[in-house]
Amino acid sequence: MRITAITPMVLGTQWRNLVIVKVETDEGIVGVGESRPINKVEAAIGYVRDVADRFVIGLDPFDIELLVRRLTVEDYGRPGELAMTGLAMIEMACWDIIGKALNQPVYRLLGGAVRNRIKAYGNGWYTVERTPEEFAAAAKRAVAKGYHALKFDPFGAGYYEAERAEKLKTISLVEAVRDAVGPDVELLIEMHGRFNPVTAVEMTRALAPFQPSWVEEPVPPANLPALKKVADAVAPLGIPVATGERIHTLHEYRELLELHAADIIQPDIAHFGGILNTKKLAAWADIYYVLMAPHNVGGPIATAAALHLAACTPNFKIQENFNDFDESYVLASAPGLPSVADGYFPLPTGPGLGVTLDEEVVRANPEQRINFNLFKDDWHKRKARME
Repeated sequence: MRITAITPMVLGTQWRNLVIVKVETDEGIVGVGESRPINKVEAAIGYVRDVADRFVIGLDPFDIELLVRRLTVEDYGRPGELAMTGLAMIEMACWDIIGKALNQPVYRLLGGAVRNRIKAYGNGWYTVERTPEEFAAAAKRAVAKGYHALKFDPFGAGYYEAERAEKLKTISLVEAVRDAVGPDVELLIEMHGRFNPVTAVEMTRALAPFQPSWVEEPVPPANLPALKKVADAVAPLGIPVATGERIHTLHEYRELLELHAADIIQPDIAHFGGILNTKKLAAWADIYYVLMAPHNVGGPIATAAALHLAACTPNFKIQENFNDFDESYVLASAPGLPSVADGYFPLPTGPGLGVTLDEEVVRANPEQRINFNLFKDDWHKRKARME
């Protein structure tokens, strides 16, 4: 079997563009991959087109390791966000093809299931006014959809520091959400790399009474000793530190793991070179007793890929999902993704990734002009489309 064509396409929404890559073969089997390259759609598409003729067309889709080598070694340049995003989309599509060729779900080709359901948390549910009342009501609606874990960033547009009034407002938002959902729902606090270490520690201590299940990316991702400083300070509170969505290669994880600077890592399969690369990282992290909670802002295709990894990864913790709080046509673009019920995804079914691309839905919802800025007031409303 040989790859004969690669076609990128874009599904637009009001706050993100999803890049979808369709990979065709000479045996008629088609696979799909997907990513959400934040504000870099044309660059990601350009990369895919650039490497297609040189490295991918003519390749046997079963040769995943050769694909990875070609795009990370033989292309010589040091791979970063764009290269690993392009690789991930093509690699996902190859696994989809392999599964379809063998009539098996992908997770069975990666060691088989170690669990019979996949714990989930909701994100993107708090696109409301930034008041305790509105956040509380939104949290209740999210729980009503079947979620027992919710992630949110209550911090507004802050960077490094925050005014005292802003800190108090943040505390009131988290308190309102906790009161609304009760003690049994997990709250995952996202910081989006906003703070310097001392502010991150201060805010974690202030939110500790509400028992967050983790604090995520408390400091910007480039300085891992700073992250270690936060992790050491909040460890006595029993609050784990999670990070990793903006780390794109295995080599970049070396220092983080050796420093023991995080308890939970969050590689994004769609920006980390794909399923197999992330599976390798999971095995490495397990040596350090570190859990995996893959970041996922993708639509149904990227989410399906994440579920296959979760199914077969022993040190998996929980899976992020935006799709239940998105435009309905996003899920319709690739039917087949299992639905969250009572806090969990069931295992994917069907061969390959288990989803089927609907190109008509994609064509009906084209690429949008997006400027998604997490450091702009009201970013959380996720209305980033430029008119």
